[in-house]
Amino acid sequence: MPPAPSVLVQVAHPDLGRSRVNAALADAVRGLRHVTVRDLYGTYPDHRIDASRERELLHTHSTLVLQFPFYWYSTPPLLKQWLDQVLPYGPALTGKTLRLAVSTGSAAHAYTCGGRTGFTMAELLRPLEATAHLTGMKLAEPLLVHGARDITDEELERTAEQYQELLSTPRRTLTQSCRPADVRRP
Repeated sequence: MPPAPSVLVQVAHPDLGRSRVNAALADAVRGLRHVTVRDLYGTYPDHRIDASRERELLHTHSTLVLQFPFYWYSTPPLLKQWLDQVLPYGPALTGKTLRLAVSTGSAAHAYTCGGRTGFTMAELLRPLEATAHLTGMKLAEPLLVHGARDITDEELERTAEQYQELLSTPRRTLTQSCRPADVRRP
């Protein structure tokens, strides 16, 4: 079996010390030899991101994982700032993989067309899919952890094991394509 690719996990939780789900996920992969786990809020408590250092980390890893709680249908503010300041335009990240590890407060059924949100997670995460496309990265299958407030210890342990597995095996990427309804004609 070929060696696992190097993985950079950027954890963006504003209070990781009080997070049950995101802390458990980060702890689960922190011990993997090929994985670098970074706490963005812990690293940049003043929100002054060292963009050149962050780009160096991107260039030395083959996979970028953005791990975060879903806030008002988006990323936490520091992760958005990181994306804006760090990700380069052009081909610098071509061939690398982007994976999302996202926790939500609501149960999975809330993220359906008929659910409380009225949208699927695939639809809500579309801006990050577009980011992968713009930067030349392949988008990998996401890890979605729904119902973070109510997840049992056993479910969280199984999810942490699944996360380890996702980051330890060859990456399965999603097909990125525009659906006909998404194509806008002038």
